[in-house]
Amino acid sequence: MMQSTRLDIPLVLPGVDDEQDECVARLVSLLEGRIGIQRVHVTHGSEESAHDVGKHPAGEPQTPAALCLHYDPERISLARINEIVTGAGAAIVERYAHETVPINAVGSEDEGARIENLLRGTPGVTAAAVNFPAQLVRIEYDRRQVDLAKILEVLADAGAKAVDAKPPLIPASTTWYARNHELAWSLIAGVLTLAGWLVERSAAPNSGAIALLAGAYVFGARDNFGHLVKDIRRGHFQFNIDLLMIVAALGAAILGQWVEGALLLFLFSLGHALEHYALGRARNAIKALAELAPQTALIRRDGKDRVIPIEQVRLGDLAIVKPGERIAVDGVVREGQSSVNQAPITGESVPVEKALSEKVFAGSVNGDGVLVIEVSAAVGDRTLDRVIKLVAEAETQKAPTQQFTDRFERVFVPLVLAADVVLIIAPPLIGMLTWAESFYRAMALLVAASPCALALGTPAAVLAGIAQAARNGVLIKGGAHLETLGTISVFALDKTGTITKGEPEVTDLVPAADVTDVMLLAMAAGVEAQSQHPLARAIVAEAEKRALSVPAARDVQSVTGHGVRGMLDGSLVEIGRLAMFQDRTDGPPESIRESVRRLESEGKTTMVVRVSDRPLGWLGVIGVADQPRPNVRDALADLRMAGARRIVMLTGDNAGVGAAIGKAVGIDDVRAQLMPEDKVTAIKELASQGKVAMVGDGVNDAPALAHATVGIAMGGAGTAAALETADVALMGDRLERLAFAVRLSRQSRSIIRQNLYISLAVIALLSLTTVAGLARIGVAVVVHEGSTLVVIANALRLLAFRGIVRAAT
Repeated sequence: MMQSTRLDIPLVLPGVDDEQDECVARLVSLLEGRIGIQRVHVTHGSEESAHDVGKHPAGEPQTPAALCLHYDPERISLARINEIVTGAGAAIVERYAHETVPINAVGSEDEGARIENLLRGTPGVTAAAVNFPAQLVRIEYDRRQVDLAKILEVLADAGAKAVDAKPPLIPASTTWYARNHELAWSLIAGVLTLAGWLVERSAAPNSGAIALLAGAYVFGARDNFGHLVKDIRRGHFQFNIDLLMIVAALGAAILGQWVEGALLLFLFSLGHALEHYALGRARNAIKALAELAPQTALIRRDGKDRVIPIEQVRLGDLAIVKPGERIAVDGVVREGQSSVNQAPITGESVPVEKALSEKVFAGSVNGDGVLVIEVSAAVGDRTLDRVIKLVAEAETQKAPTQQFTDRFERVFVPLVLAADVVLIIAPPLIGMLTWAESFYRAMALLVAASPCALALGTPAAVLAGIAQAARNGVLIKGGAHLETLGTISVFALDKTGTITKGEPEVTDLVPAADVTDVMLLAMAAGVEAQSQHPLARAIVAEAEKRALSVPAARDVQSVTGHGVRGMLDGSLVEIGRLAMFQDRTDGPPESIRESVRRLESEGKTTMVVRVSDRPLGWLGVIGVADQPRPNVRDALADLRMAGARRIVMLTGDNAGVGAAIGKAVGIDDVRAQLMPEDKVTAIKELASQGKVAMVGDGVNDAPALAHATVGIAMGGAGTAAALETADVALMGDRLERLAFAVRLSRQSRSIIRQNLYISLAVIALLSLTTVAGLARIGVAVVVHEGSTLVVIANALRLLAFRGIVRAAT
């Protein structure tokens, strides 16, 4: 009997998150036909086939893609399948490289398509995608045929030189004209158009008006014409919006409509200049991340302090950070104490106190104290560097709505071109219009039906949404996750380290008769001081917190699975679970047993303390528990307000502990005593009821994170595994950021839909009015460029999104 298994694509092909990536098809091809494997395909659910991929409605997010293998268990085992798939995936990843390159001078979405075609025509380049709003290109290539240096040469030849994402040590001094030449040319074209129109309406000779308007043509078409000439010189001529505008303007001149042609070029060039300015705001939000970390650091070597470039800093170096300075390195505090503002990295609203052995991150700002930091990550491996890299990669991944608009354009554009040819020829032949009027309306239709707003509306919103999330301590790794997060109805949360602090604390001291809290705690801490067990550390920490004088124990021995014993001031002190004392003739009295039962019913771990030289021997009971994070109940309540229908806790602890924590923080359902594979099973069960998000620490919960619709890692700033495993990372250990991320996703989805409707409505309206002769070319250009600016401005509203985020206290 045939069976099937699902393997998540990011786990099989590290670094490949998109099921449409060529590497996925290669892996399928390698696996098909293997003995015992009947069928291999990409699936988004238990029954969905590869043929269903891409058929989701516009704006409807897909569930995570996985590789589904149907196999005969009598001919091949599941373990052997995992071995084959893992080996094949590793071979593919080793051969095919994926690079995200920041570029400059991509002037329009059409020019981006031209660059994509150039790259795809380069031997060895297997895939290329240019994100015009983000000014990024994502390339996949075969290392055996081509290297990155050759690809960068092709980019430079195409006029899209790669740029360094890091800010220069000394900012380049550029003039206003160098930064805004496109706007300058457009304004000159506008002035000349106005002057030509005024002269044409006066009694002056018409030749003067034509001369002024011809000048407007030169400046208005300078950028478009330059792009067209480059295409022709490189042999990559294509029919695009640049050619369209030049042809339409020349057609207007031939018909004697010089003012209208000049107005067309002025408005089109002005619209492009304003688009670039607006999109630059979103790009700058990401670029500002790269400028957070200083380019130099004060390093202490061989007893001397000197300032060196950050690239020369080595692991283990000691970096000195003075008050008020921005920290340049990731590391651990070795000397000093200070409050550090790490909001740019974790989104925390208040400074965090840093002392010995505390972690600090590059890009955060030191407070009043001097810190000496041991460098733990070189440039490129710092948390900030990883965030910048992952955000750049996220910007190049197309959201589901953008995939829909791409498919729509591939069908729509040829239809428009065919309709345009018919509009030029048919009306004059049947006597409805003159050839001049028919040609004019056809030119106006091409302007009206150009899908610029449709092409820019979604990527601009994704760019702004990801940028705003990163600025608020939430890393969203792609447009698909940005859209999907807002549709999640069930949230599953790991307990330890997510809902709770992850470190046990003393919660109860129940001393026996004639024993004080101080005596109970001091005696226990004296013996536990020599143990590294988490429960022992909790007791010692509580004693230090109360500033108790703790006697030193000797001859300390561990009682495996039960507790510890040692000599203290000549007396034998024993600390352990109740079971450690059960088999003795002088077992614990009922008062001790009752205290243990009460504390354990509250979900707490108990330790009984006994000393040999007391008449009855029993000192009392200590209760220890992993406490919920501050504000976690409010955070979960806020998450419900953001749209969560059900919140489930998954824990490996016993049912009593899980139930106590769940009740304390307001969890709907607690599933306890789960191994990692049990958590995966729970996620699959929850996913059968709807879209589910898993929130965990990104390490132990990696399998569950991968199987959820969206995997969300806590504390991404502290672990590379969290950043690489999950779809979304909360950079600080702040669960309250989750509700913000959900609201941001919902707002992004709303804006993406709005932009889609605006774009399609404008195209439909303008197409009808231009064909009917109700709208001239000038009107078509004004509305066309206006709609493009409207959808970009609408997308940029996400940069001001705040949501409801509860401040940490």
